[in-house]
Amino acid sequence: MTEDQSYLRATQLAYDTVAESYATLLGGELARKPLDRAMLATFAELVLGSGGGPVADLGCGPGRVTTHLDVLGLNVFGIDLSPAMIAVARRMYPHLRFDEGSIAALDLADGALGGIVAWYSIIHTPPELLPAVFAEFSRVLGACGHLLMAFQMGDGAVHRIEQGYGHAVSLDAYRLSPDHVAELLADAGFVVNAQLVREPEAPEKVRQAYLLAVKPELVTSYVAT
Repeated sequence: MTEDQSYLRATQLAYDTVAESYATLLGGELARKPLDRAMLATFAELVLGSGGGPVADLGCGPGRVTTHLDVLGLNVFGIDLSPAMIAVARRMYPHLRFDEGSIAALDLADGALGGIVAWYSIIHTPPELLPAVFAEFSRVLGACGHLLMAFQMGDGAVHRIEQGYGHAVSLDAYRLSPDHVAELLADAGFVVNAQLVREPEAPEKVRQAYLLAVKPELVTSYVAT
């Protein structure tokens, strides 16, 4: 593993450590957050309206968002870096598919997906590596496919996590500007259709951002002869 990829090992170790307590503490969180549910419902409607292709919940953790998307009618599966998180997800939602994998190098064919959800999945990726991650999102998403992202808002500053969900961990989290993320997505071939910023709700300490984007259909120009 290269130095640039060392964050992947740190992320995996941290989430392996907290997997069980994370699932317990956040299991009912969506029920308390109507704006989160509204963004997920809008995403589901857009995907279904574009043909309803497969949706990947990238960084799915224990599957709480994955199962919510399933209830909304999507053909969804989850991918997560943490084997412990995947084990919890498979135990809790045995009817759904969950795979181990990295959002930076997805084991998926080009254009295989109709939708991607990255729900707080990029917050541990160093900002200088985000263009490569978004290029990977673009690679696996088909034309007219939709992307929904959620992340902590800030100026790119790093927040060191030493305690998480009742455990000692060692992990960096990055707070990002929605406008900057939108620019990076545009560079990767996406069109950002909506941004939402909401104020923090306890125990959150910063504002939360959401982006909805689409990978546009290729337009071929013809020259009359």
